[in-house]
Amino acid sequence: MTKTTLNLTAIEAKLVRTPISTPVRTSFGIMHDRPTLLIRVTDQSGVQGYGEVWCNFPVCGAEHRVRLVDTEIAPRMVGLDFVNPQACYEAMTAKLRILRLQTGEPGPIAQIIAGVDIAVWDMIAKRNEQPLYALLGADTNRIPAYASGINPVGVLDTVARARHNGHRNFKLKVGFGDDTDRANVAAIAGDLKQGEAFLLDANQGWTPEQATAAMQWITPHAPLWIEEPMAVDVPVAEWHALKFATSVPLAGGENFQTRAEYDAVARDKWLDFVQPDIAKWGGFTECLPVARDVVAHGLTFCPHSLGGGIALAASAHLLAAAGGPGLLECDANENTFRDEVFPLNLTDGWVTLSDAPGLGVNTAALDRAFG
Repeated sequence: MTKTTLNLTAIEAKLVRTPISTPVRTSFGIMHDRPTLLIRVTDQSGVQGYGEVWCNFPVCGAEHRVRLVDTEIAPRMVGLDFVNPQACYEAMTAKLRILRLQTGEPGPIAQIIAGVDIAVWDMIAKRNEQPLYALLGADTNRIPAYASGINPVGVLDTVARARHNGHRNFKLKVGFGDDTDRANVAAIAGDLKQGEAFLLDANQGWTPEQATAAMQWITPHAPLWIEEPMAVDVPVAEWHALKFATSVPLAGGENFQTRAEYDAVARDKWLDFVQPDIAKWGGFTECLPVARDVVAHGLTFCPHSLGGGIALAASAHLLAAAGGPGLLECDANENTFRDEVFPLNLTDGWVTLSDAPGLGVNTAALDRAFG
């Protein structure tokens, strides 16, 4: 019988900033190092679990989220009994509801709740001596993947490194000006080998008019999708108009903040690929039902992840449990701590998860980080 009750005796947060030689660029900002906000929970049984909180932007936001965990979640949640992780998630959401309204910070608060939820599920799977994907009902431990975060400079060099590491799908960032985007899209499309594909991500960088214009020259290159070609708050009617105007599938969802938004897109299908970020909103408790609902409605679930090793591992277990043909997002940019925490077992475009209990991450590296 699966044991799901829990009583947390400790909730800890630790920020790790990993130096990098090349900044990571998006259409809206630059990362000059790689922040990873770790969560460690300890259960009354003594078993520990690990989570991660999204904290890429703004630069100062990671430290703020550490303090939110220390001062707002931990004091409210330690020592309480819960029948399962879902009840723990609901309690965190309820206990921080007024603070979220008072501060006007729904994003950071949702992110710290997600990080703790990931850690709780990792701990529960360890207590049950199961890999998390198995606990969640997955029928496979092997999932397709793609190399993500390809910067606008040195595109083909990055693709070559990713290909050498076992990737067969590559996602290029656009939104850096028409000349740069056109040159990079033509370059990556022309470099593909047999059985390979490429994807595009504009990171909300275009207006509806700009997105429509861009699709006219992008469409002949046939990317697998265009991700966030417009801002997340653009009216849904504009998304339907863009979808009607192009044959390139639309992807998005990493910046949704409510279950209602995911329910709406599953129902109305103005996206083709739906991409919750498990460390940014929902954790396993919310993201797994969303993922399964997306698949049931005939759309493709592809978890978003551009963080550290725990977020990547959690995304992989989530995708395996969700089912469907979705791809795992694997950041191609430099991050030695991520690679130490969760070394990818990647062959010919497919990731294989281990049968280790929980998330299967390198707990020795995590414990060193916590000191």
